[in-house]
Amino acid sequence: MEYPWGHQRRFNDYAGYFRKLFGERVQKVSIDAGFTCPNRDGTTGTGGCTYCNNNAFNPSYCSVEKTVTRQIQEGIAFHKKRYRRAMKYLAYFQAYTNTYAELPVLKSLYGEALSVKDVVGLVIGTRPDCVDEALLDYLAGLKNRVYVIVEYGIESCYNHTLERVNRGHTFDQTVRAIRETAARGIRTGGHLIFGLPGETREEMLNEAVLLSRLPLSNIKFHQLQIIRNTRMAGEYRNHPERFRLFGPDEYVEFVCDFLERLNPAFVVERFAGEAPPDYITGPRWGFRYDTLVRKVEARLEERGTWQGALYTG
Repeated sequence: MEYPWGHQRRFNDYAGYFRKLFGERVQKVSIDAGFTCPNRDGTTGTGGCTYCNNNAFNPSYCSVEKTVTRQIQEGIAFHKKRYRRAMKYLAYFQAYTNTYAELPVLKSLYGEALSVKDVVGLVIGTRPDCVDEALLDYLAGLKNRVYVIVEYGIESCYNHTLERVNRGHTFDQTVRAIRETAARGIRTGGHLIFGLPGETREEMLNEAVLLSRLPLSNIKFHQLQIIRNTRMAGEYRNHPERFRLFGPDEYVEFVCDFLERLNPAFVVERFAGEAPPDYITGPRWGFRYDTLVRKVEARLEERGTWQGALYTG
């Protein structure tokens, strides 16, 4: 069977999306450009998100003490050694809120990244309360010559959860930012965390319906992991009864249920997060991400289902 995305995998996968778009492998190269967040510096709050420790996902070559150019060059060298092939790269502004500065500063940083050889576009991770019309208009012009995607930290569709984890914005702000970005023809991504405290399985599945109504192009999922040196780690240590963390088999089944309800036009970038083991203080699954992908695909096949099988538009 060939699915709406034009190949036989049972979900609209990221690698297939890039093969169609570029005709070759494209790799993200992470950058820490020295940003902070409005829920850290006192603008909307302090302390940041209760689950967040950026060191848990920053690659070793990322350091705010290095220039953007040097981080990208070291990242390219790392990936060339790992994959042993030539490829193109996307500069991934990943750490913290990568639109949280004045527009001239952002233009300079993005421009520096795009000047590095073999970089063909930008992935900009940010919050929905940290974009404005001037920035989006600039990115709308930029996307006519290079690949550009703005990746929003949605995390949850429920305000009670966003407040509990100290996000400092509402879901209404998320909806507005996504719509304003997509209306300019800019690719628009979203990041969602499954298992945040206080959410039921039914609420999490309903997020597939809520998000499918929005003009997203890409989406990625992370299961909640309890990361050392976060406020959530302290809460988990003192009140573990407040948390219901996914086991691996349960998570595979949940992801399949979620995919069935998800808009088939959305490119799925990730099924789960993968923090280094030394950073995890809660339960661990004991296998790598590629094993999870194989488990999800096998379960989709066993169930005879696929992304969007229950999607009603």
